[in-house]
Amino acid sequence: MASEAPDYFQPEAGLVLTHLLIVRDVDRSREFYRRVLGATVVRDRRPAILRLHNSYLVLNTEGGPTDDKPDVRAQAPADSTTLSSALNIRVTDVRAVYEQWRSRGGEFLTEPKDHGVEIRCYLRDPDGYLIEVGQGTGILAEMGRAVAA
Repeated sequence: MASEAPDYFQPEAGLVLTHLLIVRDVDRSREFYRRVLGATVVRDRRPAILRLHNSYLVLNTEGGPTDDKPDVRAQAPADSTTLSSALNIRVTDVRAVYEQWRSRGGEFLTEPKDHGVEIRCYLRDPDGYLIEVGQGTGILAEMGRAVAA
């Protein structure tokens, strides 16, 4: 599995999957993802693009409609208690990531919780987007090997 993201602007395989987040303040959100999660800023704004290990986040402001989305308004979440989208980040050591990101100012809902097949915890970004940080246990790894076989 690749540890670095392909080139955002010229993907070798013809496709790069990214996650677009509509945010209220691009600078604030860009700095959160840079400072807390350790993302690398590829482009500052319009839209902001950040490389996060082997993928990208695109941060853009609310607005619209536009000529290519004539009936669509872009809006950040109305509140942080309704889930409609979440980033899901899989790591090898959830407790170490939890401590590192917490020390950088990340505010988690709880400490990592063991759910049998995975250990996970959640934090929110400045606009209320939920970020799941999870680590598969031996049970989940066995399931993955069975699916691959």
